[in-house]
Formats: sequence, C-alpha cells, structure tokens
Amino acid sequence: MSSPPYVRAIPAAPPSRRPIAALRAVPAERWDAALAGTFLLLMAVERIGAADRLHGGLPLALALSAAVAGPLAVRRTRPLAGYLVGAAALSAEALFVLPSPVSPYADLIGLYSLGLYAPRRLAWCGPFAALLGMAAYFADLGRAYPVIPAGVLFLWLLGWAVGYGAARRSEQREAARLLLRREVVAEERARLARELHDSVGHTLNVVLVQAGAARRLLDREPERTRELLSGMEHTGREALDDLDRVLGLLRRGAGDGDEEEGAAPQPGIADLERLAERLGGAGLRVRVRIDPAARRVPRSLDVSAFRIVQEALTNTVKHAGARSVGVTVRCAAGRLAVEVSDDGRGVPAGYAPGRGLLGVAERVSVLGGRVEHGPGEPGGFRLRAELPVP
Repeated sequence: MSSPPYVRAIPAAPPSRRPIAALRAVPAERWDAALAGTFLLLMAVERIGAADRLHGGLPLALALSAAVAGPLAVRRTRPLAGYLVGAAALSAEALFVLPSPVSPYADLIGLYSLGLYAPRRLAWCGPFAALLGMAAYFADLGRAYPVIPAGVLFLWLLGWAVGYGAARRSEQREAARLLLRREVVAEERARLARELHDSVGHTLNVVLVQAGAARRLLDREPERTRELLSGMEHTGREALDDLDRVLGLLRRGAGDGDEEEGAAPQPGIADLERLAERLGGAGLRVRVRIDPAARRVPRSLDVSAFRIVQEALTNTVKHAGARSVGVTVRCAAGRLAVEVSDDGRGVPAGYAPGRGLLGVAERVSVLGGRVEHGPGEPGGFRLRAELPVP
C-alpha cells in the first residue's frame, strides 16, 4: 500500500554517519554533566594524591572540588549563578586548603560559558567576578610575582571575550535570519495578492461585463445570450482554477513559487489569443500581435507578460469605455516589450495609478524591468513594459 501523498519518507543515514548522528542526538545537558563529572574525577584524584599537604583536610578539599566542578553541569541554563559558585569555591580552595592545578581550568570554562550563554547584561558580570576571584586566588603569590596574576587574568578575560563575541555574532545572525524571513513573508504575501488580483479580479470583471451584455440581449437575441452565459460559465471555472492554485500556494506555506504537481499551469504568452477571445465575447475587440521570438522566453517572463496584459485589459474593461484595444508582444535586443493601448476615454483628471497598476510595477521591478503608462496616441490609454531577457 502506498503512503499518503502528504507523508514523506525520511531516508536512513549511511552507516558511517550513524555514530555522529547518535552523538548529535545526545542532549547538551548530558554533555555538560559529563564535563562536570570529568573535572570532578580529575580534581578528586589530584586532591587524594596531595592529601598530606592539604591544610583543611581531604573532606573539605573534595567538597570544594565538587563546588568548582559541579556548576559546569548548568553552564548553559544558569551560567552566572554557576560561575559565581565555582569562582567562590576556587577562591576558598586557594585561601584555606591548597590551590589545585586542575580547578582553574574548570573556572575558565565557566567564565567562557558565562560570556557565551548569559544574556548581554548578565554576561558583563563575568570580568568583575573574574577580577575578584583572581585577587583571592593570587593573594599570596601576587605580591611576589605580580606578572603571573596579570597574565592569568588576561587569558581568563580573553576566554570570556571569545564566548561573549560568539554569542553576539549568533544574535546578529538570528536577527538577520528573522529579518530575512519577515522580508520573504512580506514579498510572498505581495506576490499572492498580485496573483489573486490579476487572475480572479480579471475574470470576475469579465463575468460582470458578460452578465450585463446577457441581460440586455436576453429578450432580443436568445442565442447570443446563451453564448454569453456559456462564456460566463467557462470564465467562472477558470477563476476557480486560479483561486485553487493560489490557495494551494498558501497551503504549502507560500513556498518557492513553483507550480504544484498536478495543478493547472499558469497561463503564458501563448494564452493571450484565448484571453482576447474571451473579452471579444464581452463586446471588446482585441487585436493581438505576438513576435515568434517572444514565445520562447523563460517561464517567469512568459507568465509575467500574460499577467501584465491581463491587468491592462482589466483596466480597459473597467474604466476605459473602449471599443477596441491592441496588444503587442515583441522580443528583441535582449528585452521583452509588452504594450497595450486602447481607444477609450483616456486619462481622467487627477489620474493616479490604482492597485492593479501598482502590482504591475512591482512585478516588473522584481524582474529588473521598467514600465510606463498614461495617455495613448492619438487618444485612449497606453501601458508599456520592458523586461530583460536573461
């Protein structure tokens, strides 16, 4: 039995990658607990070996070792509290027991983790806490050899700075990723809005024009009315197909803009004659001239050219009051030129482009082209768009 179309099988990892995948699957908290346990084991072995030289006894030394190593287990979740506990235990160990050669490295990892995992404001507590800890740790040695504490403090602050810098770079990458995601979502929403406006808006306008013509001819020319009603049915089906395709993009999360498998393909330049016939049924005479080279442009330009003509014809039907309109599509000198001009009433006073023409401008801008629209010659309205052909 075949799996449902919405279930995607995940291929198994190659045998050589399975150990790496298993290691990556281990939670970070377990790695931190293992790190703390390793340091505790090393410090315990060292403390037991130096038991005859410990001032406060072996139990106190082991307790302080546990206080130094234990906070490493929470270095991601409680970086500041963990470092303060570990640094205090390290200072107590140096003052009251005996400095351990292993404990400082646990403290260095804690300071690095504070810079890496703590929020920006809390992370800045690290350098001051390290300075106080160094003063306690080198209380006796610092007076005789001041260069050693200064060098160790420099290395510790360098470790904190490496962690702090890595955290800030990670924040910048995340902020850039979120900004890019918002931009992609905004662009996709604009693209889907253009698709809905261009396809569904156009077909609904044609249906309205056909319905008006059918109403006027209902009593006088029943055969013509039947043809108009049939055209309305066909146009409505195309509108539903376009709407289903756009909703399919939304269901997929508005992805890469490719056509869904099994979905009706988007129309292109070759469909302009059919578009002209549809408008001819609504009473508008459309003349279409297409350069043969224009039929071989890339798919993105093919669809965009159709949508530009579709929007221009929609405006003609809605606003121009025209009897005829000419559509010309040419491809020459590396550019695809689309021109639509009608013989309507022209540009009204106070003319400003509406949502449809703004959508055309956005579409053309995305493709690196240019568009102009305004009064035609000798009258009417004219729209011309040029798109570079890659």
